[in-house]
Amino acid sequence: MATIRASCTDCGDVELTTADVQVRICDDTNAGTYSFRCPHCRMTVVKSAETRTIDLLVASGVSFSTWRLPAELSEPRIGEPISHDDLLDFHHLLENDNAFEEAIAEFSS
Repeated sequence: MATIRASCTDCGDVELTTADVQVRICDDTNAGTYSFRCPHCRMTVVKSAETRTIDLLVASGVSFSTWRLPAELSEPRIGEPISHDDLLDFHHLLENDNAFEEAIAEFSS
């Protein structure tokens, strides 16, 4: 089993095994990250990595998983961006127990 040196933001350099590290690769962009739990402070550390580093980690036996970007990112954006005032209006609507029924009635007419 290979020894991997990585860096924890709090503890500095740490030594890990391939079983201690996980790799995630985005199928859409090929961007990759690796993560591990620091053996000293037990915090999970996630770092982005170049393709070469990801390839070396996977070749040394680190397990990997893939993920996809949310479909919502490719949906067309129509209209103005949501403003602070829009959020405040929405907040006030949430306080009104009848707001949903009123909106449905308004939409239906």
